[in-house]
Amino acid sequence: MSVRVVIVDDHAVVRTGLRLLLDAQEDVETVGEAGTAREAIFEVRARKPDVVLMDVGLPDRSGIDAIPEVLKEAPEARVVVLSMEDDPSYVREAFAAGALGYVLKEAADVELVTALRQVAAGEPYVHPALGARMAAADAEAAARADADPLSDREREVLRLLALGHTNQEIANMLFISVRTAETHRAHIMQKLRLTTRAELVRWALAQGLLEE
Repeated sequence: MSVRVVIVDDHAVVRTGLRLLLDAQEDVETVGEAGTAREAIFEVRARKPDVVLMDVGLPDRSGIDAIPEVLKEAPEARVVVLSMEDDPSYVREAFAAGALGYVLKEAADVELVTALRQVAAGEPYVHPALGARMAAADAEAAARADADPLSDREREVLRLLALGHTNQEIANMLFISVRTAETHRAHIMQKLRLTTRAELVRWALAQGLLEE
């Protein structure tokens, strides 16, 4: 049974090239094309494809923004985003919108076909280099969180505490209530597993907060 695909791209020549590539596969069939997000929604509603190849840069709106509406018309469909953007943040945005695959437009034909088959089988696909960058970025973010789990506001409160200000003074300086200042202090002590002001001051010094 063939994987039924709708191609969404605002360039007719690109759609033609993708159709030729996909229709040359024994297990893939192009059942529709669209040049805008609006057309894509109509095509998906009419064709009920297995996979939608969705360009990001559409003339009427972002292809990523259109994904939820596309999936509303065909809940069983899988979306593979075609993009020129190699920033991991775009991948996360696409997957958050409901995509299951992300392929760069510069990718080789064989990679696109591999991605399509993998996504059609219900397995996510991300360009290998992008996947590696995402993993590295996630590891870096986790390391930063371990090293400094505080929010910007908590760091601000911590600095003022370490400088010797009272909760009342901090509340006045930051235009917050005394209760909020107390809550921030409690969260800081809990997150950093500190019990005394002296420990708090040492931590602030080690982080360079008192040099700001």
